[in-house]
Amino acid sequence: MSKIKILIADDHTMFLQGIISLLEQEPNIEITGKAINGLEALEIIGQQPVDLVILDISMPEMDGIELSKILKKKYPAIRILVVSTHSNVSIISRLIRIGVNGYLLKNAEKAELLEAINTIANGENYFSEETEEKHLSNNLRIEKQVSTLTELSSREKEILVLIAHEYNTAEIAEKTFISLNTVNTHRKNLLSKLNAKNTAGLVKYAVENGLVD
Repeated sequence: MSKIKILIADDHTMFLQGIISLLEQEPNIEITGKAINGLEALEIIGQQPVDLVILDISMPEMDGIELSKILKKKYPAIRILVVSTHSNVSIISRLIRIGVNGYLLKNAEKAELLEAINTIANGENYFSEETEEKHLSNNLRIEKQVSTLTELSSREKEILVLIAHEYNTAEIAEKTFISLNTVNTHRKNLLSKLNAKNTAGLVKYAVENGLVD
């Protein structure tokens, strides 16, 4: 049985040495290289075969996100396991969209790390329960926002964009050729439909859904 050839990229020396020490004890794993940033990792990968890259997100020169993008484009056969302290849902979701094969937090136990490595090496993906829940929760939130957006009328969307661009009620009425009362009615309907408490909530919704820059 061939060993899983692993490269580890992390700029924290203690973590780098610790994970190497853990994995070197495993009979089915071979550490083929270590790097402190994405550029070093790419240089090593260009010189020798690598099956799996374990990488951190925050690294100098080239971070884990940029490295993941390049690996997926230039070396699609290489699997990627992110091991990081970051639990931010937007970062996790972004990396999943890039196509990483696994995500663990750095407080994971050795058993889970080995499970993730073996699962990914066998062609499947592995995401810790916490990161998977965060990603799914974020996706549901986005789906709900998109669903709500489709429920808005073209006039409501128009007024929402104007509100986001800081037009007041009188200016909106003049620009859309409707009465002040009608503008206020649309504003109340928007607050209700979008579950927003105030104008700031409407602006936030417009930005998050790409209606304004």
